[in-house]
Amino acid sequence: MNYHILNKDGLDGFIKELSKQMKVYAPVSRGHGNFAFEEVSSGAQVALKYIPTILPPKKYLMPQRETMLEFDIKGERPEDTALLEAEEIALFGVHTCDLAGIQCLNMVFSERPRDYNYLLRKEKVFIIGLECNAYCDEHASCALVGNQLPNGGYDLFFTELGERFIIHVNTQKGEDLLEGMGLPKALPADISELARAREGKKSVFKNEIGVEPGKLPEIFEKAMNSKVWEELGKRCISCGNCTNVCPTCYCFDMADTVNLDLKTGVRTRTWDSCQFETFAAVSGGENFRPERAARQRHRFYRKFKFSPDKFYRFFCTGCGRCTRTCMAKINLKETLRALAAESK
Repeated sequence: MNYHILNKDGLDGFIKELSKQMKVYAPVSRGHGNFAFEEVSSGAQVALKYIPTILPPKKYLMPQRETMLEFDIKGERPEDTALLEAEEIALFGVHTCDLAGIQCLNMVFSERPRDYNYLLRKEKVFIIGLECNAYCDEHASCALVGNQLPNGGYDLFFTELGERFIIHVNTQKGEDLLEGMGLPKALPADISELARAREGKKSVFKNEIGVEPGKLPEIFEKAMNSKVWEELGKRCISCGNCTNVCPTCYCFDMADTVNLDLKTGVRTRTWDSCQFETFAAVSGGENFRPERAARQRHRFYRKFKFSPDKFYRFFCTGCGRCTRTCMAKINLKETLRALAAESK
């Protein structure tokens, strides 16, 4: 494996050099303990120590709203023009929980029929991960789902150790970038220090649920009629916050908007949420999940049961965003503990 070294005082130069090649987006403080991925042009703007951002970086791969095509029905043969709104960008400072989220989306949108808007846009995104060396807050559960350590999904990965970063090169694009910047290679002593630091993280990042991750699908196998869902349904207000901030939720709606000439228009895709009352409604007035309890149950099953069955991995990345943003104070870890206790 290839590693390089960057002194912390060289981060500003690294960001400035990178921004000459493409737009750079990184976590920036928004005040009151909130952070967001925004465009930056210097290292001073980047928040190196941050809890997960308000929205995950998936917004750059799957925009909240995007135009899919333009249509024109003026002539005898209607014309459609497919569109892809994308540009070369770099995401700097992506935590391991969000790297895992992007990997989940890659799997989903690579299935047939493939989503070429997503896949082509992904090829234009240069991803630089950043290790979270300290437990971010009480809502995170990355250790439960095995995302406290890097597991691919990036071009470069930065780990802060004292006054320097150790950079892991994971792709040829990453290697080409660092070669152009002339950064020195890491020494064996640097790699040993990195290993010791990650070993020390075991005492900080812990599974707080008290259940082995491999047991979670079994717990959900028994939980279809659990009273836990009734309790969540009484509290949930169907705002959709939990799904909008989730790094692995990918549901969307499509809409055709006709211009005033009634002959031209656009087709747009926007984020949708399984927590909305109308989400599972179909023609004829039928709704497959009219109750909030059923919609909450569906959300949890999509993270801990359906995804392991199909993709062999959890689609909860442990970021804690759903708990932080829930206006009804529904807590993911408390819910998992309640289901585990009921299962016993």
